[in-house]
Amino acid sequence: MNINEIRNQFPVLDQQVYGKPLVYLDNAATTQKPICVIDRERDYYLHENCNIHRGVHYLSQKATEAYEHARQTVADFVHAKEAREIIFTRGTTESLNLLATSFEHFCIGEGDKVLITAMEHHSNLVPWQQMVQRHHGQLLVVPMDDKGVLDLNRYEDLLKEGPKVVSIAHISNVLGTINPVKQMVAMAHQYGIPVVVDGAQSIAHHSIDVQDLDCDFFVFSGHKMYAPMGIGGLYGKAEWLEKLPPYQFGGEMVDVVNFEKTTFNVLPYKFEAGTPNVGAALGLETAVRFLQSFDRKEVEQYEASLLQSAIEQLSEIDGIRFIGEAAHRSGLVSFIIDGIHPYDLGTIIDKMGVAVRTGHHCAEPVMTRFVIPGTVRASFALYNTIKEVEIFANAVKKAALMLR
Repeated sequence: MNINEIRNQFPVLDQQVYGKPLVYLDNAATTQKPICVIDRERDYYLHENCNIHRGVHYLSQKATEAYEHARQTVADFVHAKEAREIIFTRGTTESLNLLATSFEHFCIGEGDKVLITAMEHHSNLVPWQQMVQRHHGQLLVVPMDDKGVLDLNRYEDLLKEGPKVVSIAHISNVLGTINPVKQMVAMAHQYGIPVVVDGAQSIAHHSIDVQDLDCDFFVFSGHKMYAPMGIGGLYGKAEWLEKLPPYQFGGEMVDVVNFEKTTFNVLPYKFEAGTPNVGAALGLETAVRFLQSFDRKEVEQYEASLLQSAIEQLSEIDGIRFIGEAAHRSGLVSFIIDGIHPYDLGTIIDKMGVAVRTGHHCAEPVMTRFVIPGTVRASFALYNTIKEVEIFANAVKKAALMLR
């Protein structure tokens, strides 16, 4: 990979912050967008803007064709069997709310249970929590050890309690732990339990094959994989999507409507009520093509080298504690330094031009588990450099000296 050529595609990186070159290491929150993605969305509004599926005129047909082509591109990217197994949503959060709501109406009864893990983002916790609480049910939680590794023996014990659905993060947004989701899916399927995989933190960094994982659902956000905000996806096995009821109601997702009864559209449209974000969907397709222009294994190895370099350099700091030390990690490093609040550390290194995330990262139970107020999180993308990692590590070292 030619990193300079890659960086040239991201104009936002070529700027200064407080008189220092910007070092952007907040990619787990959102990635920057290459110019090809920005241009594609702009081009749609300049030349193709139209409501889709409903018009016989030229622009409507052109926009519809582009939108459905984007769906096929995304389906191919995650290795879905069919394009109709891809539902466009606003992102991971809406996808998970869609599933929680649809499952509630489909099969959740009094006292039923849902199984998640101790490392979930709030988006994969709160929707399920609120859903089971409405039915006086229980949210089962797979514990993890001090390194941020799930207890699979306990996971199997909880599966035996008969949860209606399992929903698990592919990669933790705090710990960077890569969970063994293929194994966890297989274990759940032995008990006839469907599995949702939250791929928000994995889709930009690793090749995704939903058929190989055999997950029943896979959800993701475009803005974490170089696409625009406000667009994302839900993959679902067709047999499951056929059974689940719609999440929202309105135009497009209906078949026949009268005052006595409404019937609903076929897949994928029954889950896509209202006017979709067509421009962003085309931006998502362009982001997929951008990622496909690289050797994904080479990208994985390169990003792993960034992570390893960061860990090695940060390890030189007295009093540092890494939060998440699983053998299989990806994408980010989370840490605290004794006696220094993460917010203070993040604020100081920001003045040095380095953008990182501080706080609980929408995963408060993780902070409770490790008895900490939050972490500093540096997260990497394919446009970051070893030199930027060095600048980041030196900034942390300087900030630590200043705050002690």
